[in-house]
Formats: sequence, C-alpha cells, structure tokens
Amino acid sequence: MIVLVTLTVGMVIWVVGWAFGYKSFDVFLLTALMVVTAAGVRIALPFVNQRLGRERAGGDEMGPPTAPGSAPS
Repeated sequence: MIVLVTLTVGMVIWVVGWAFGYKSFDVFLLTALMVVTAAGVRIALPFVNQRLGRERAGGDEMGPPTAPGSAPS
C-alpha cells in the first residue's frame, strides 16, 4: 500500500513540477526514485525486523535447514 501512496504522491509532484516549468523527465526521475526507495524499504523491512529481534521469520524465510540460526522443525 505504501508503494501505491508513494506513486500517487510522486505523480502529484510530477504534475506540479511540470506546471512550474521543470523538465518533465527530471521530475519523473524524482518520482521513480521515490517509488524505488519505497519498494526497497517495503522489501527489506521484514528482514531488518528479524535481525533486530522484533519478530520471528516464517519457515520459508529461514533458509535451508543447515543455515546458522535455523531451528529444526
């Protein structure tokens, strides 16, 4: 959901920047940077939370059974 919100805000910034006379491609690159950053945070957040001990990872995120830190099922 946060990626969709970031895309919407980015498109608003793109239209406003274009209206103020900035090059549309330059403002679109800013929008693309915002969306890629939001997607990266969304992808990395579960792993960061796991490493900080805030939540336990699911079985499919633990890696192979011989991986360090993986508990036998």
